[in-house]
Amino acid sequence: MIEKALSGSTRYWAWIIFLLSIMGVGAACYVMQWNYGLGITGMSRDVSWGIYISQFTFLVGVAAGGLMLVLPYYLHNYKVFGRITILGEFMAIAAVAMCLMFIIADLGQPTRALNVLIHPTPHSMLFWDMIVLNGYLFLNVVGGWGVLHAQYKGLKYATWLKWLIYLSIPWAISIHTVTAFLYCGLPGRHFWLTAILAPRFLASAFAAGPALLLFIALIMKRTTKFDVGQEATNKLVTIIGYAALLNFFFVACELFVAYYSQIPGHMHTLDYLFWGLDGKTNLVPWMRFSVFGGAIGIALLFLSRARKIEAGIMTACALIFVSLWIDKGLGLVLGGFVPSPLERVTEYYPTMPEIGITMAVWATGFLILTILYKVAIEVKLEKGA
Repeated sequence: MIEKALSGSTRYWAWIIFLLSIMGVGAACYVMQWNYGLGITGMSRDVSWGIYISQFTFLVGVAAGGLMLVLPYYLHNYKVFGRITILGEFMAIAAVAMCLMFIIADLGQPTRALNVLIHPTPHSMLFWDMIVLNGYLFLNVVGGWGVLHAQYKGLKYATWLKWLIYLSIPWAISIHTVTAFLYCGLPGRHFWLTAILAPRFLASAFAAGPALLLFIALIMKRTTKFDVGQEATNKLVTIIGYAALLNFFFVACELFVAYYSQIPGHMHTLDYLFWGLDGKTNLVPWMRFSVFGGAIGIALLFLSRARKIEAGIMTACALIFVSLWIDKGLGLVLGGFVPSPLERVTEYYPTMPEIGITMAVWATGFLILTILYKVAIEVKLEKGA
């Protein structure tokens, strides 16, 4: 089936070349980091996780968001998602691949990743994060590709594939739960030390993943003959909207606990994120846009569905996706380092090599996604599924 990705229109190949060019620039930046070390980045003693880990944290949620399609279709036989479920599984493959690449970039030297295997430490969350991420990647590659290949051959997929897909449902929850435990298991960081971090991660995942998927699906509807259907679109809008509202509710709970109880450790970080602290306002514009952009996106999403305006739904999905990217990527990860245990405010600014590597990883993920979607759409259209 992979040969279907080797043919396409001029726009298809222009997109591929564009992604490859970004990957080339990022590869040059990575060579610089390889030779010089992580000192070339904006990370420091006080901010030891930067844009790499913030992207990793967010993309784990995008990968887990595929659960919102797999669970209704395979577990509850919800046939409306028949055309789009495979897209959710393939999106999870691309997202997990990006997660692993960002981890490698953050380690400085790729060989350091082998230490998790050579010196396993089951009491460490990092060990379990490696297990769940690679396991989820395996389940989606085998399950998604196996089901699509069976459809390509005009056959019913094997029973063992169905059990792998069933296993991927709780596994999707585990990847983001373990990622949340990486943060809330650190007692020295007050902002992350909350029991609702895992539910908050899952709520944002179930909004961000489907939002990206629906945005891409509506683009494909305009550029190809592939249409996921109006009912599937409406159901995804419902999932995205309510999950995003639930995420806002969890954020409001954090604000209440911090300010009503006057907990300094929580208040100082929130002050820094939304109003600035000690004259440092690096993330204030971003976080304010996250709140207002997310609220506008949710309202626009439901309004556009009621009036059947596809352009409005696409805009709403983009706003919600960017809002959650800022909230969980930049705000949650970078904000957690302010103030430091020494009560100092150290702001983080990514360097150009960091940005180049980050863009290259995203481009690689979209290249993987483009190839997988090209194959899936060709098979679906050919078989009339």
